[in-house]
Amino acid sequence: MNSIEHIRQEEKKYHEHCYDNYKLFEEGSWLHKPVKTVLDLMTYFDGRENVTVLDLGSGVGRNSIPIAKKIKERNGKVYCVDLLDSALSKLHRYSQELGVADVIVTEELDIGEYVIKPNYFDYIVAVSSLEHVQSESILVEVITNMARGTKDKGLNCIIINTNVEEIDIESNEKIEPLLEIDMSTEHCMSILNRIYAGWSEVTVLVKQLKFEIVRNERPTLLKSDCVSFAVRKL
Repeated sequence: MNSIEHIRQEEKKYHEHCYDNYKLFEEGSWLHKPVKTVLDLMTYFDGRENVTVLDLGSGVGRNSIPIAKKIKERNGKVYCVDLLDSALSKLHRYSQELGVADVIVTEELDIGEYVIKPNYFDYIVAVSSLEHVQSESILVEVITNMARGTKDKGLNCIIINTNVEEIDIESNEKIEPLLEIDMSTEHCMSILNRIYAGWSEVTVLVKQLKFEIVRNERPTLLKSDCVSFAVRKL
């Protein structure tokens, strides 16, 4: 069994390698563009002043910088939380280069420890980050706090990987996924549906993903269900 500490060290190596070798919004990696669902939902806030957004697991700003551009002229703020100081330092640099440094507020913290103010945010985003909290109970707590922290008519957008498999390409053997929480898609959906009972579904989609990564300097195939779950608080 992989320990949480070992998993996080490996994830840190993977992300820092990506952040060091690929520039934000340049082709060649998953950093080359924001998540379409995340950006499309910003149309709900067209013309609104003082929009407040929370990006849990923001990384170097793949989603938060495009969001900041949309709300910059209307006194909006994007609060970005990430565990990696290297990611946030690059986020600061990119936000300055792209003219949105005054919109971005950062906090270096495990998203499982971040305190979400009740009824404070118009839009909360968690992209491929909730599966990296330390336990399922913390995941439930974070999502519950996301819901409580959202204003009326606000949105939550969760993208999470479930049913994760990792396969060593050279040996074709399955290896234990380096992931803090690997739950079934059905179990994940039951948690989301319970917490967001009474909210309006905007987008609920499950897509099978398959792509190559490197684990311990070996090519590895990662397969998962990618759950996209966007809901609006009525």
